[in-house]
Amino acid sequence: MNDAKVRLRYLDQTVRALYPGPGSPRAYSVLPHRLLPRRLAPRRRWHGLLGRPVMVPVEGSIETYLSDILGVPVETVLHVRPARRANRKPILEVYGEGSRLAFVKIGDTPRARELVDGEAATLKKLSSLALKTVVAPTVLRHERWGEYSVLVLSPLPIRRGRVPAALLTEAVKEIAGTGGPDGAAWHGDLSPWNIAPSDDGRLLVWDWERYAVGVPYGFDAVHHFFQRALRRMDPATAARACLAQAIPVLAPLGLSAAQARRTALHYLITLADRHAADGHEPLGPPDTWLNPLVDHQEPLT
Repeated sequence: MNDAKVRLRYLDQTVRALYPGPGSPRAYSVLPHRLLPRRLAPRRRWHGLLGRPVMVPVEGSIETYLSDILGVPVETVLHVRPARRANRKPILEVYGEGSRLAFVKIGDTPRARELVDGEAATLKKLSSLALKTVVAPTVLRHERWGEYSVLVLSPLPIRRGRVPAALLTEAVKEIAGTGGPDGAAWHGDLSPWNIAPSDDGRLLVWDWERYAVGVPYGFDAVHHFFQRALRRMDPATAARACLAQAIPVLAPLGLSAAQARRTALHYLITLADRHAADGHEPLGPPDTWLNPLVDHQEPLT
């Protein structure tokens, strides 16, 4: 089944769950169009060329619930994620009074609920710390809506731009320090698409659902490099580059050459373990991208 069909099937399942009806339907549009589904948004006049509207019952829906807890009438944009993703969950943008009010994550499966609840706990922890470099979303609400876990987050004032290397290094250091006596922490997915520079020189960071404590210092820096490498390399080549560039990537954090190489290998093994635990291998079987690298580095492990 191709990606568009997977997304449409997931869209249909999600709409039935979040907009159960009965109630007065409202017209929505699949954007960019039904053959390339990315999000479900309120219908506008200029959507006519995109196909017929999708009728969605709003009364008693997640939209009504969000209007109640935010205190204003809202409209939602539902992001349609591929169902093959291990951390798949409904994500909504919430608009009201002419502005974006919140992002909402819905834990609709046991795994998604675990991730949503974990992110809520992490963000509440971070809000109690005097962070100077990193800016994380604020938890506006975290509770159950029926069988689902709902996490309502403040929107960050995102402006896309290049993140200076020095700023990324300071963010990695600060996040690592949030682990306290339990050891170094890491964001868990400090990828280019989860960060942006702020106007005041700090780093906006979202998607904290993979945050963990007790990992080797520098994991976030290696992850950032590896995810960038995957944009232009196959997984096996990116893994080799990750190890080859470990020393310059981790030198700003004060790691020695031997520490840097061990940290990179440990990170790659941890990532493969995460994929195995999720039951999803987006990079392919470890035999194809990780094992050959590890087999040649046994003296380092």
